[in-house]
Amino acid sequence: MAEYPTLWYALWVVISVCGVVTWYLRNFTQRVELTKFTAFTGVIAMSTMLLWTLIDF
Repeated sequence: MAEYPTLWYALWVVISVCGVVTWYLRNFTQRVELTKFTAFTGVIAMSTMLLWTLIDF
């Protein structure tokens, strides 16, 4: 089994937090720009995680 670096696990945290925050902002607030920002941040983090995993592991 592969050993993953600490930063790889930190990306999981960022992805999870962005998902929860995006859900909360979309369903309980009217802050559209912040919702888009957190969703976009989560997409970038997930894309980074995917590419990193496919290339290195």
